[in-house]
Amino acid sequence: MITDKLIEKIKETGNPTVVGLDPRMSFIPKHIKEECFAKYGKTPKAVAESFFMFNKEIIDATYDLIPAVKPQVAMYEMLGTDGFESYINTIKYAKEKGLVIIGDIKRGDIASTAENYSDGHIGRVDVEGNEFEIYGEDYITINPYMGFDSVEPYMANCKKYEKGLFVLVKTSNKGSGQIQDIALEGGKPLYQTVGSLVSDWGNDTIGKYGYSAVGAVVGATHPKQAKELRELMPHTFFLVPGYGAQGGKAEDLAVCFDKDGLGAIVNSSRGIIAAYRKDEYKDKFGEKEFALASRQAVLDMKADLRRCI
Repeated sequence: MITDKLIEKIKETGNPTVVGLDPRMSFIPKHIKEECFAKYGKTPKAVAESFFMFNKEIIDATYDLIPAVKPQVAMYEMLGTDGFESYINTIKYAKEKGLVIIGDIKRGDIASTAENYSDGHIGRVDVEGNEFEIYGEDYITINPYMGFDSVEPYMANCKKYEKGLFVLVKTSNKGSGQIQDIALEGGKPLYQTVGSLVSDWGNDTIGKYGYSAVGAVVGATHPKQAKELRELMPHTFFLVPGYGAQGGKAEDLAVCFDKDGLGAIVNSSRGIIAAYRKDEYKDKFGEKEFALASRQAVLDMKADLRRCI
């Protein structure tokens, strides 16, 4: 089971941190941009190549400290075919370094549309008997708003290829409560109902550590709701966004973990990949040392999390 592999990587590194590889042009150091612009001009191709070069250095600097990375597909998708190539190359390189890949794609459709998303991202694409792995993520994020019809098309590939899902349940953004906190009959909030469904959907994919391949996205910015969901979903692994830049603290997200300090992985994106721009790092690390600043940010986050879990 893929979640067993993720847990073993967390135990090996002693670090439940996933680095969000969400590059933006403003994050890319000048020397990388200049090299790519000189080669490709000021084009989407140059931006896509700069993203991969940036990601590659961060992976090189942190892969021994972390269990996983989480590239956000939107950052690459906006660049067209060159961006998708950068996304695929980032995944391939991270896998070569032994990291678990969480593709943050948040798909949410049904039937043949979902089947094609599933085959492309966590399954195989069949071309008249020849099978190809296209993107190669280990997990992907999905939106369950259309019900089990939007989840079921992924389940066969999860089982066949030992892949996993993280389903949106209680997200970290400020406006999540407009929908996710709606009270249903009896006063039960919607996020609890979704949480119960997600737990049930993963019942036949539970691994040796007691967690299923169908995980949940539960934000660090909502500790009360996260505590409720941890109790409601004892066999569901949590992907926890919202730490750091969005305001979530280690003390807040401790409730996402079980008594053994497992059961969750915490994302940080710009807090790590753009650490060299932050006051606490920029005096120590120059722009060309951005990857070393990212490494230090990972170490600092690990210490902060371990202080509370």
